Amino acid sequence: MDAAQMARTLTRMAHEILEKNPSEQSLAVVGIHTRGAVLAQRLRELLAQLSGRDVPLGTLDISFYRDDVAVRGEAWLLPAGKQPEVRGTELPFGIDDTTIVLVDDVLYTGRTIRAAIDALFDYGRPRRIQLAVLVDRGHRELPIRPDYVGKNIPTSLPERVSVRVTERDGVDEVVLVRGKEGGDR
Repeated sequence: MDAAQMARTLTRMAHEILEKNPSEQSLAVVGIHTRGAVLAQRLRELLAQLSGRDVPLGTLDISFYRDDVAVRGEAWLLPAGKQPEVRGTELPFGIDDTTIVLVDDVLYTGRTIRAAIDALFDYGRPRRIQLAVLVDRGHRELPIRPDYVGKNIPTSLPERVSVRVTERDGVDEVVLVRGKEGGDR
């Protein structure tokens, strides 16, 4: 995907979110750090433009909710010595009885989403949680399915999907990277 394709995809996803969420219901967008937070900001702006609704935005740090800390150092998961960068969670609104659209860049095993859901429940009890991902690459280990998908990209285990966003990487693109066993978790 290039920048134009990403923009069209996010616009389509915003329309789908609005179709499934009537204006009388409380709706908020929460992005998972790092690139999910950037995509959530873009989706929130599109939702506001398209609907005229003020949609609250939050960011979620799942570093302390991960279940794969014990396997760090296995090259296929996370290179030895590399630890996750801890960022703050910002939820400047109450999540109780709110529909939360949880946003991430790539859905792979489902473990990141499980951690994000655990983290959200520490802040309250949402009415429901919907999942929006830019890319679904398959290979699920947990029974998690997105509500909104930008693009399905079937991959093999040695491949990785890399999402780059201008705010962090200087370019908007999605690329398939062929490499060693494993990839984004």
